[in-house]
Amino acid sequence: MDLQYELKAGSYYLYDMREAPSKVTGERRFKLKTETVAIAFDAHTGEVHRHGNPVRIQSWAAHQRRRLRAAGALLQANDIVVVSGPLPVDELNKCLGIRGYCRRLLKRLPTLPHGKLQRKPAPNRSAA
Repeated sequence: MDLQYELKAGSYYLYDMREAPSKVTGERRFKLKTETVAIAFDAHTGEVHRHGNPVRIQSWAAHQRRRLRAAGALLQANDIVVVSGPLPVDELNKCLGIRGYCRRLLKRLPTLPHGKLQRKPAPNRSAA
């Protein structure tokens, strides 16, 4: 998987994993930083069209729908779905790395946890 999101300090950072980390800091340069994230995909095939800043993705989707409807492709226009908000990072990365995974994400969306909540590690139990 070439592109990957990480959640740091309440923001989503997009990294290109093909780039080598900096020799000085040991970290890669991020391609995008945003508070919430959006992903546009085809509801029928699950193919990802765009992802990133919600305003930019919503604008892209509206333009694509308008263009497709003008061309008479109503079904294709209606199949463009945009999901945005604080989504779980692992789900976003699966959408980018697994072909068609967005269909599963769409079905499970109501049951997904808030994306910015960090899971707390289980407390250590001492053996008695």
